[in-house]
Amino acid sequence: MSAELDLFHSFISPTYHHLTLHACAFLLFLAALASGLLLSPGGLAWWFRKMTSPPPPSELSADIPGPSGVPILGQALDFTCSLTHRALADMSTRTSSKRLMAFSVGFSRFVISSHPETAKEILNSSAFADRPVKESAYGLMFHRAMGFAPFGEYWRNLRRISATHLFSPRRIAAFENVRSEIGLLMVNEINRVMRNDCSVEIKKILHFGSLNNVMATVFGKRYDFYGGSCLNDAAELEGMVSEGYELLGMFNWGDHFPLLGWLDLQGVRKRCKKLVERVNVFVRKIVEEHRAKMAASKFRVGRGEVNGEDDDDDGSGYFVDVLLALEKESRLTDTDMVAVLWVLTPAHLLCLVCFANFLFQSSSPPVC
Repeated sequence: MSAELDLFHSFISPTYHHLTLHACAFLLFLAALASGLLLSPGGLAWWFRKMTSPPPPSELSADIPGPSGVPILGQALDFTCSLTHRALADMSTRTSSKRLMAFSVGFSRFVISSHPETAKEILNSSAFADRPVKESAYGLMFHRAMGFAPFGEYWRNLRRISATHLFSPRRIAAFENVRSEIGLLMVNEINRVMRNDCSVEIKKILHFGSLNNVMATVFGKRYDFYGGSCLNDAAELEGMVSEGYELLGMFNWGDHFPLLGWLDLQGVRKRCKKLVERVNVFVRKIVEEHRAKMAASKFRVGRGEVNGEDDDDDGSGYFVDVLLALEKESRLTDTDMVAVLWVLTPAHLLCLVCFANFLFQSSSPPVC
């Protein structure tokens, strides 16, 4: 009996010690993880980055200050409120990190600056040209729009085309009459609504006016958003732009938690796919209309019916025509053109909508 017990103890003892070592290692891992979650500046994502990356040079070894946030979630809850920029500005003041503040949202690392000079240095540095792309932006911008394209030859080509043919002083001056007409329509609409309702939603009128300005200069189309001609097309366009805003501005948990991104619980990927299909049909239809007009114009020039002068010499040509003229020279595909043309619509409107939100919903200046 004694021999059997000795044999049993000799068998179980190494196994027990082996399990004990594993348990101790697991407890040490949990303790390290807890310290990363609760004590590491910036929270989980920054701690994980530090643990998995080679150490930086000694002169760059200092951590960026910032809150650890809620374990696992980090500062995710601040992004679910309507005034995230204010919450982050208050946080940078509390942590004395206005120049640079690091924090985590799930497994995503963030750095923000609430100091004008530091923000200027960041914005003017090519080291910060690339940005992590949200799933909604990646889908809605056709994977290649200038606002989210990686810094490189493709991005520089789009920037050159936009600066030369869209934002040049000559083109801006050429469409001065169009802006004046749209401004007058906005004033008339404000007068009409005031007479009928005694109150005006200025943000909505600014939204429609800016959208009409973009469509006129980029696509050569004008819409009556308050009824009248092209009402169906106007409603379709406004619906796509509004849904695009909603998807781009929505806090998508899947962007910061890989498992949730795979599950797509909020349906962002599904909605983006449907919206992209609608945008493709809408924009390609306009592109084909202009392509057909250009082909007809070249045919008339060949027959001598017109003199063949370049309509864009005075800067008054529409941007879609510019892209079609540069199609071969700049190696732009139809998908590239759709992406560039579509991204101009929400990009032009974004600043105006943010400014309107500031005017009519906020009581103090916005924080950048």
